[in-house]
Amino acid sequence: MTGHIAGDQHTEVSPGTLWLALVVVYLAWGSTYLGIRVVVEDMPPLMSAGARFLTAAVLMGTFLTVRSGPRALRVHPRELRGAAVVGVLLLAGGNGGVVLGERTVPSGLAALLVAMVPLWLILLRFAGGARPHLLTWVGVLVGFVGLGVLVLPGGADGTTAGIVTIVGASLCWSIGSFMSQRMPMPMNPFVATVWEMLAGAITLLVIGTVSGERPSDFGDAAAASWIALGYLVVFGSIVGYSAYVWLLQNAPLPLVSTYAYVNPVVAVLLGALILAEPLTATILIGGAIVVVGVAMVIRAERQRPPDTPRSPRT
Repeated sequence: MTGHIAGDQHTEVSPGTLWLALVVVYLAWGSTYLGIRVVVEDMPPLMSAGARFLTAAVLMGTFLTVRSGPRALRVHPRELRGAAVVGVLLLAGGNGGVVLGERTVPSGLAALLVAMVPLWLILLRFAGGARPHLLTWVGVLVGFVGLGVLVLPGGADGTTAGIVTIVGASLCWSIGSFMSQRMPMPMNPFVATVWEMLAGAITLLVIGTVSGERPSDFGDAAAASWIALGYLVVFGSIVGYSAYVWLLQNAPLPLVSTYAYVNPVVAVLLGALILAEPLTATILIGGAIVVVGVAMVIRAERQRPPDTPRSPRT
């Protein structure tokens, strides 16, 4: 999951490099739902998510420090506060909610529910004074019809509590993405990400501890869970995000935005192929409606001038 960006300025690069970066984002982010599903099988959900972002933040912070010196991570207190708020909303509320929900919800269904993020963002922008196009509203309506199909009682494989948790997580992620364009943030998006991940990790670890999770709970985890956690750190939080930031700087925004409806498709296919998650008619129909709605919104909004002239934000 990620927030939208403010512009689409880019330089000329080879088509092969562009598509390589896109494939990385498609696969890395689309496969994170599968990785999370494996991790929560026998690891404490909140503490494992906190460990993931803490490790990724330390690795990215170390790289930035070695490359640019100790001053690389220095930010203004107002920017630090903005990054912390956004990090808590995106990672603790958004990703943490997905992790909790995936204990009882298949990874493919979770990805389809999270695909609603662009639609929630339209509603938040409208509440903030924006006036979306008519086609945008049609796309939002179509998307919520798909959401209704997915959450019908007995229609999809997953507990009601888990589904509601993931829907709430997608809304929380949307609020964080919305706020990231309206709060003081570090100008360097990689520096912002380090502080966001630290804030999210600390929050997840604290909540996990308060809820009864303990570091000793990791002792019974299978090797597959450790491999999946390492995959989430490296490919989900570092490689995938780095490829995304590079695309923001070098590719047209409509092309970059395709991740929003490709990732759920990748997640559904991987869940079915690797974890044998059922592909029910409800999931296929509801998921297709959601993806169509998101595609309509992106198509309508890609020519719209940005609400604010801010730099790309995670």
